[in-house]
Amino acid sequence: MSSRFELAQLNIASMKASLESPVMADFVANLEPINALAERSPGFIWRLQDEAGDATAIRPFGPEVLVNLSVWRDVASLTDFAYRSDHAQMLRRRREWFERLSAMHQVLWWVPEGHRPSMEEGARRLAHLRERGPTPEAFTFRQSFLAPDQARPIATFAETGAE
Repeated sequence: MSSRFELAQLNIASMKASLESPVMADFVANLEPINALAERSPGFIWRLQDEAGDATAIRPFGPEVLVNLSVWRDVASLTDFAYRSDHAQMLRRRREWFERLSAMHQVLWWVPEGHRPSMEEGARRLAHLRERGPTPEAFTFRQSFLAPDQARPIATFAETGAE
């Protein structure tokens, strides 16, 4: 069944050095190819980007924190890109470029079809996840929720025919 909702995701990462640093050189060199891979991936819909085609200059969480905000058809599409494409190789190398964050650094949530979330919306969802844990309003890959129009109500005792 097709949904009238799409999956938004925000993740943040605290850089070990500036983008111009030799420490970040491989990350920077792979940014454009990985962004292009995302855009070609089944289920990709939209990603936040500036005039240069990436989001590295957008820093609402501080000068050392990079953000990625995107929209996908569903959790499966984003999972395939993140963990089953060449992006996974970059993910395995993240400790070379980024500090380990003690707080949640990624959040998923459903948006109405065609909606493009703002950075403020993503920040609110991340704060919600950090404060309350996974809920239908803000969740993780590990504990995800169906789109609002896909969730089935739980059958009541009377509806089950049980006596």
